[in-house]
Amino acid sequence: MKGLNPTLLALCVAGVAPVAQADFQRLDDSAMGNITGQAGVTIELETKLNIDRFIYTDEGSLEINDISVGGANRTDFFSEMGLNLNGSATDRLDNIRVNIDLASDGDAIINLLPLSFNAVDLRVSTGAWNLTGTGGSTTVLDNFRMDALIGSGTIRVDTATDQLNFKTDIAIDDMDFDVPFLALGVRDFQLTGADYDLQAPQPLRLFAYVELDMYTAPNAQSVESLAIDLQTFEADIRIGGVLVGGTSIGSMAFDNLAITNTSMLIYGH
Repeated sequence: MKGLNPTLLALCVAGVAPVAQADFQRLDDSAMGNITGQAGVTIELETKLNIDRFIYTDEGSLEINDISVGGANRTDFFSEMGLNLNGSATDRLDNIRVNIDLASDGDAIINLLPLSFNAVDLRVSTGAWNLTGTGGSTTVLDNFRMDALIGSGTIRVDTATDQLNFKTDIAIDDMDFDVPFLALGVRDFQLTGADYDLQAPQPLRLFAYVELDMYTAPNAQSVESLAIDLQTFEADIRIGGVLVGGTSIGSMAFDNLAITNTSMLIYGH
């Protein structure tokens, strides 16, 4: 220790030692175990993501251009309620608290919660989705934009079953996109909870609940694959306009849509 008198340091240590021995007790392994990991880790997140181009290549390629993920920069979600559901209007993905905990059985638990008593607003937009190869190029999707609210999200990795369980509450206020190669367009797509009533809207019924499990399982050829089981999905869906050749052919609605007993296996070929 540069600048500290060694004699003075020795006198300080000698004087503190009896007090330390009187006031502090050695912790055994059991006591240490009760202290370690009690609090977990909390992350407060604020971000905005932009990607010029994402490319997935097999023999041909899928290119997704002009990807943007952030806040919706608006406070008029589900205007029929007459409420500000997401707090301030910004173009950043914010108002997010991520709690990370390890349970006593070894499970990892990640909870996504709002910082304040508001939903998390999210805007995702992209440019053209192009399929390219030696035969040319086709735009399969374009002008995609989605404004959504997220109420909560939970990821749990279960050590007993080797499964990842994912749960979320989500509501889509507005989603638009075009499918150019089919001359098809979708406008004003909304997704809410199955019990949400436009005539008597209630905030607690706004969100659609989604739960799924992810794990490994053998396919028909006994090759380990990514298995996804959709446990719960119930929602109402409304589409304000369906365009064919640029002309609206009307609107659509799905009341009390429920998807159950759905499993899939994903693997290479």
